[in-house]
Formats: sequence, C-alpha cells, structure tokens
Amino acid sequence: MAEIVVAEAALAAALAVASVTEAAEADLVVALATEAAEEEAVEDSETVEVVAVVADVELPEVVAVAALPALREVRRPLSKHRHEGVFIARGKEDMLATRSMAPGVAVYGEKRITVDSPAPVVENGETAAATKVEYRVWNPFRSKIAAGILGGLQDIYMKPGSKVLYLGAASGTSVSHVADIVGPTGTVYAVEFSHRSGRDLINMATHRTNVIPIVEDARHPLKYRMLVGMVDCIFADVAQPDQARIVGLNAGLFLKVGGGIVISIKANCIDSTAAPEAVFAQEVAKLREMGIKPKEQLTLEPFERDHAMVVGVYERGAK
Repeated sequence: MAEIVVAEAALAAALAVASVTEAAEADLVVALATEAAEEEAVEDSETVEVVAVVADVELPEVVAVAALPALREVRRPLSKHRHEGVFIARGKEDMLATRSMAPGVAVYGEKRITVDSPAPVVENGETAAATKVEYRVWNPFRSKIAAGILGGLQDIYMKPGSKVLYLGAASGTSVSHVADIVGPTGTVYAVEFSHRSGRDLINMATHRTNVIPIVEDARHPLKYRMLVGMVDCIFADVAQPDQARIVGLNAGLFLKVGGGIVISIKANCIDSTAAPEAVFAQEVAKLREMGIKPKEQLTLEPFERDHAMVVGVYERGAK
C-alpha cells in the first residue's frame, strides 16, 4: 500500500462539492491507496480510492480522488442500514454487512472488508495511528434474516445490546452475524438440537464470547431454562410441523412482554400437500393463539423457495 497525503483544504472542497456539508470542516488525515492505482492513474486518469478519516463522522469516509489535481467525487463504501448494527457495502452490487466481533476470522468463507476507523487525537494535539475495523459480508442465500432484511422487513428487533434467543442455530452461520449486530454488550442464546451442527456452533462461539451455544431440543425449553435469561427477541428457524407451539413455549418462558418474534416458516415442513400461502395463513393463526400479534409477513423469494418470514410482538396472555 502506498501512502498519499492529500491537502485538507482540497478534501474539504471535494466533500462540499458532493454535498457532504456535515464533514466539510472536519479534520481529514492521511489516506491510503494501492501502488498500482497510484502509478496507473496518472497516465490513464483513472480514479484512486483514498480513505479519509473524518473526525466528527462515526463511519470512515472513502473519497475517490483522481490522480490529477482535480477531485472528482465522494462516495461511501460502507453506510449504515436503517436496521441498527447492519451496514451496506457499496460496490458494483450493494451487499449487507455486519461489523465483525472477531476480526480475521471467517465463519463460512464470507468476504471481509477492512477500513480505517477514526483516529483519536492525543493530548499534545497529535493524531494517533488509525486502527482497522473489519466488516463481514452477509450472504442472504445463507441466512434467512439477511433475506428478510433485503425483502424489506421494517423491524427485526435486534440491535446493539439486545438479548436474542435463536432457535435452530445450526452450525452458527447466521448466528455469527446476529452476534455481530448485538455486539459485546448483547447476548445470543443459540439453541441447536443436532450434536453434529452443535460442534460447529460451539467452535464458532469460541471467537464470539457473546454467543452461548446450547445443544438441546427447542421443544423442551425447561431443559435449558437455567442457561437463558429474559430476552428482547426470539428468532426461530426450526423447520418443524409444530414450530408455532415451540415458539410459544419459549416465548412464555424467556421473552419480555412486548418483545419481538421473527419466524422463518418453511411450508413443506409444515404441510407438503397444501399450498404455501395456505400454510403461512394457518401458522399465523396459530401464532395468534400463542399470544403473538403478527406485524409483518413476507416471502423470502428469490433467496428461499416456499419460505415466509413472519414478525410479531409477544403479548403475554393474549389470545
């Protein structure tokens, strides 16, 4: 990586041109670009990507600067999603991402993006060295929650600091992203019945201390009642015919009143002879009987076939 120092005034002007007025007067420090881009852009007038740390903006700005004197454009490769704790990685195709709780560790071979974090200013007025922050691309074909977010869910009831009970954790692919969302102040209680998948889940949890793996049957929540505290949200992906009953049992023991419930329903696992739409309607009716008030429902096409995501709020004792 070659180091390129760009004048503060020039970068501030570029930000102003791009209508990023809130950062126009901020302190902008040393930027980084690849040696290839630095050498080739002079002749070809290509764009060089330069990371500029903005003092009063939480997320680093990435300023695209031509190798010629004029500055061309400003863009953000990572921006905040409306769901707190979720980010959008900008590129040829926008992708969801979460800030990694375990930098340098991939869970399922996912792509990782590293950016400079804002550098703190020490007492003598000098700027300390910038640190690296890693984000993990969230594959919607490997995670029902990611598919639901891309489908337009208004609320997932998960954010930094939340406590989440995850039923049907499998090997921890999606759980790892939920752990990234809730962060070090949150907790994910991950329940998985299969011992084989449970081993992978436990291995994943060794790098994310906010995940508590529980290898048990979600149909019998009393077996793990001593391990789970009250939670803000339950996510369920157990693919069982009695999924609504399973969710209701766990909600009655662990979910706060007014807490969120996010359920992935696979029509074929409930009733393979009925139309998916009929199965989804039947399951929503069962959830109402369990004291869960549905708020949203959407299909997970094109990421999952014959799947629906239902989001609701738990009203203890409601029928």
